[in-house]
Amino acid sequence: MTGSPSSGFSSLRLPFRVGVLACAALALAGCGHHRSRPKADLAAANISTIGVNSYLWRASLDALSFMPLLQADSKGGVIVTDWYANPSNPGERVKVTVTILDRDLSANSLRVAASRQVAQGGGWVDAPVQAATVQKLEDVILTKARDLRRSAVG
Repeated sequence: MTGSPSSGFSSLRLPFRVGVLACAALALAGCGHHRSRPKADLAAANISTIGVNSYLWRASLDALSFMPLLQADSKGGVIVTDWYANPSNPGERVKVTVTILDRDLSANSLRVAASRQVAQGGGWVDAPVQAATVQKLEDVILTKARDLRRSAVG
């Protein structure tokens, strides 16, 4: 979700978090006996507190961190960048959409789409994106997500 600090959304975050933590503390306070409980597997492939796989979400944001964001919806799993022009090649710009489709950490849970434009005649004209470019970005995101998961174990 996007929003400016003045939108009121960020002012709701802290009270909400405090309320959630207070409820969790009260729930745990009633657990006076020390029965053996199964421990959660923090490295599970489908860990999520945001609606989609959190490792894929964080890895996607990290991989696209050099591009300006237009939209980041963690519930729906959609990240949309604004147009980005590499300073070393200002006659070309790229826009990327990443969609996380599932809570599992797998290649099937990730879809990357890219648009490319080139400067021509004083304006921007659509140009094809090489399939290898999209595949490379998917591979970078999946590798980062798996590394994040491995780090959670250690």
